[in-house]
Amino acid sequence: MSWLTILGDYTFQNVVMGAALLGIISGTLGSFAVLRGQSLLGDAISHAALPGVCLGFIIAGSRHMGSIIVGAMITGGLAALLMLALTRMSRLKTDAALGTCLSLFFAVGVVLLTFIQGMNNASQGGLDAFLFGQAAATLRSDVWFMGGITLAALIMLAALWKQAKLVTFDPEFARSLGMPVTLIDVMLTTMITLAVVVGLQMVGVVLMAAMIVAPAVAARQWSRHLGGMVMIAALIGVISGVSGATISTLGRGLATGPLIILSASAIVLVSLAAAPGRGILWELVRLTRQRWTLHSNQILYVLYQTRLEQDENERSPWLGRSVFTVLALYRLKRQGLLTGSRPAAGRRQARQWRLTPDGVREAKQITARFNTP
Repeated sequence: MSWLTILGDYTFQNVVMGAALLGIISGTLGSFAVLRGQSLLGDAISHAALPGVCLGFIIAGSRHMGSIIVGAMITGGLAALLMLALTRMSRLKTDAALGTCLSLFFAVGVVLLTFIQGMNNASQGGLDAFLFGQAAATLRSDVWFMGGITLAALIMLAALWKQAKLVTFDPEFARSLGMPVTLIDVMLTTMITLAVVVGLQMVGVVLMAAMIVAPAVAARQWSRHLGGMVMIAALIGVISGVSGATISTLGRGLATGPLIILSASAIVLVSLAAAPGRGILWELVRLTRQRWTLHSNQILYVLYQTRLEQDENERSPWLGRSVFTVLALYRLKRQGLLTGSRPAAGRRQARQWRLTPDGVREAKQITARFNTP
C-alpha cells in the first residue's frame, strides 16, 4: 500500500486527526494533573465516564455520539467533583478518594452495560468498544465534535493560565491573595474531564489514564518551566497519536488505542533515559565522574601524606590493584600529576608512583579541603 493511498483514505484521515486532537488536549491538561499530584485523576474520570456512555445510549436509544459524549462528560464531572468533596470534607487522602470514585462509578457502568446487553436493541452492538476504544469507527462529525471540545478546553485554560499556574504550585499563597482556589480546582478538573471525553472514542475507558499521564511525564524531563512543559507535552501527545494511528493502519488488525499508548510509553522511556540533565544516562555519567574525581583525589591525598612522612627514596604506598585504581593512576599520569617508575628487571615489585610538582600543588589544595572542618 502506497503512502498516497494511505493519506487519501477517509478512515485514516479521521483517525489521525482525532488522535492529534487527543494528543493536544491530553498533553496540555495532563501537565496540570501530574504537577498537582493527581496523576490518577484521569483514570478515575475515564472509568467514571462508562455509566455516562451507557446512560447516553439509553436516553438516545442509539449510539448517537453527541448524547454518549454528554453523558460521559456529566458522570465524569460528577466523579471528579465527588473526589474533590471527599478530600476536602473528610479525612480521606487523594488516592483513597480517587479509588473510591473509580470503583463506584465503574461498577455502576458495568451494571448498566449488562442491562443494555439484555435489551432488544440492534444498535447496542459495539457499545463495549468504549472500554478499549474503537478508533476506526471515528467519523468526520466525531472529529469536528472532538475539535470543538479541545478548542473550548484550550480557551478556558488560556483564560485561567495565571490563576491555574499559581494554584498548581502554591495554592496556599493563592488563597491568601483572595483567589477562589476551590473554583479554580473545579474548573481544572472539568477541563481534564473534557480531555478524557475526547479520548473515549480513540483509546477507550481503560487506557485513557495513560494518555493523560504519559505525555506530561515525558515533557517534565525536557523542561523546567510550565509553559515549555505544556507545549512539549502537547507535541508528544500529537506524535504519539499520529504514530500509533499510522502503525495501526500499516499493520492490519492492530488496535489503534493500545498502539497510541505504546508510542507514548516509548517516548516516556526515552525521555527518562536520555533527557539532558535529568535522564538516567546523564545521572550515571555524573555519578561516574564524581567517583573518578573522588578516587583520584584520594590517591593524590595518600601520596602527598606519605611524601610528608617518609623519605622520597622509600617505596610508594600500597594503592591497591583494582581495575578502577589502575585506571585512575594512569589517568593522573596523563594529566601530568603523577610519574611512575618501572621496577628493576627481575624484581617482582609494584610500579613506584611519585607526585610531580603539579601533582604536589594539586594535592596541597585537596589536603586543605579535606582538613577544612
